[in-house]
Amino acid sequence: MKYIYTFIASTIILTSCAEKAEISVEDVIKSQDLSQMREKKKEIETTQKEINIQLEALVSAISVYDTMKRLPLVTTFTSTATVFNHHVELQGNVTTKKNVLVYPEVPGIIKDIRVKEGQRVSKGTLLAILSDGGLADQLAQLETQTKLAKTTYERQQKLWEQKIGSEIEYLKAETNYYANINAIKQLKSQYAKTRIVAPFSGIIDDIFKEEGMVIAPGQGSELLRIVNLDDMYIDAEVPESYITSVSKGKHVEVYFPILNKTVEAEVRHAASYVNPSNRTFKVEVKVPNPKHDIKPNLTAKLKINDYKNEAAILIPQSIISENANGDQYIYIIANKKANGEAVVKRKIIETGKTQGDIIEILTAFPNGLEIINEGARSVTDGQSVKILSNEPLKL
Repeated sequence: MKYIYTFIASTIILTSCAEKAEISVEDVIKSQDLSQMREKKKEIETTQKEINIQLEALVSAISVYDTMKRLPLVTTFTSTATVFNHHVELQGNVTTKKNVLVYPEVPGIIKDIRVKEGQRVSKGTLLAILSDGGLADQLAQLETQTKLAKTTYERQQKLWEQKIGSEIEYLKAETNYYANINAIKQLKSQYAKTRIVAPFSGIIDDIFKEEGMVIAPGQGSELLRIVNLDDMYIDAEVPESYITSVSKGKHVEVYFPILNKTVEAEVRHAASYVNPSNRTFKVEVKVPNPKHDIKPNLTAKLKINDYKNEAAILIPQSIISENANGDQYIYIIANKKANGEAVVKRKIIETGKTQGDIIEILTAFPNGLEIINEGARSVTDGQSVKILSNEPLKL
């Protein structure tokens, strides 16, 4: 009612002044009457003062009765402790220690290739046979001679035990027998080299030579390639700054872009040596391969878990600001009302590790604080805001 009375009184005064103002400002100036000019000026100043009083009354009334205040609109989320896994992202190549080119150990002609490409073989399986150069005949002849030498040695031994015969004859028979045994072992070893066998279980990936070809030990004489796809691993180089956090047994998520496939693995070995040329150390990641679809030399993307916080407070990096002193801060909600109005409060924070757009807060931070998300860059400390919504943070 006070505002209404003020407004009526002002209106009466203005009406009264309007009735007295019979002469316009232009006419007063043209009259060149100084006293009349001063009276007109006083009249206008009185009118201006009354108008200002009316404006102040209207502004005050609007602030009381207006329910649609023009407050900044923001969204918020509530701080909640959650498990935070930080990952080192690297790239590596698939390999296997059982990917071997098989070479002959002795020269010879390929008489028989016993396997085909793509065939699965077990360790010790006969792969190919080379000409033995008469070793089989020599071995058979030596075995016959050894039987005779054995018989002679056993007879001489019995005679010598009965004190019959000379010691020289006994020693000669013994030496001859054991010499033949050693010769048989050597011939068998040489003969075995003409039989090429699988060094481990795997798949015949490629055959490079054909039957009838002459081959010899050395570069260019590889007979075939055998690969085992069961024991696969990935080689990767890790920056030296992670040497204490990336270790044997760490969990790894492996993604193969060409296969569009992700597998769970772990670090099998982490080297202790740092390469001085690029300041990295090597890790091996064991890869399960039951379907044998992961092949050597495939490119893989690794996410190695180097850090874990069981109760971390995480926020978007986009809501963090920095003051002139280099302190990082965010805005939280205080004095929240039922209609969604609240006051903004600045909070200095210390940050930790990042993962994508999310960053960890290291400052002691209780659960349940309401943090400004959208609109965080357009508010100031102590400002009133209107909260549109409070939604869980998408991690």
